[in-house]
Amino acid sequence: MDLTIYLSFIGVSLLLIIAPGPDNIFVMAQSISYGKKEGIATAFGLCSGVTIHTLAASIGLSAILYQSNIAFSILKYLGAFYLLYLAYQAFRSSNEVGEFAKPKKQTLPALYRRGFLMNVLNPKVSLFFLAFLPQFIEKNGISVRLQMIVLGLTFMILTLIVFSIIAIFAGSLGEKLLQNEKSSRIINLSQGAIFTGIGLKLFFMDK
Repeated sequence: MDLTIYLSFIGVSLLLIIAPGPDNIFVMAQSISYGKKEGIATAFGLCSGVTIHTLAASIGLSAILYQSNIAFSILKYLGAFYLLYLAYQAFRSSNEVGEFAKPKKQTLPALYRRGFLMNVLNPKVSLFFLAFLPQFIEKNGISVRLQMIVLGLTFMILTLIVFSIIAIFAGSLGEKLLQNEKSSRIINLSQGAIFTGIGLKLFFMDK
């Protein structure tokens, strides 16, 4: 693989990862609500989903998903309903009476699973890799499939680095905000609103 093309891929990928979007907003929300380690666990989950989408694109499953309206819709609705369920949990926590409104502690595996499911149940991610990765593939280079896997893993590593940095800063902010009940309640409501927004966007998303 040509080094210039690879470096170009890294540059473009970083711009895409840094740009505000559902995934980095999701990591930020989890980090503020639960802490730095929990945010990083969420980032690991999201990046594990990226690995699945990369493999799907490299072996042709993403192309099948693109051609099948039924498969696309099933995956899309599963992802949307999962996010709306998370929104319901967040809103319910904010309305609990007689308890400090701090978000209920989540285990690292639970947050990893939350990040993984959010990413892997979004069919748009598969279609993104199907369209994005081939732009940096050398036809006369090594196996196209292998090149896609290398590029996908590179994207995953870059995403993990950026999202971990976001988690650390957002987690530090959350530690300060969660010192009083009013701020904690606002965080719960904000988290619910974020889940609702991402879920509805996914629900009404077209190819």
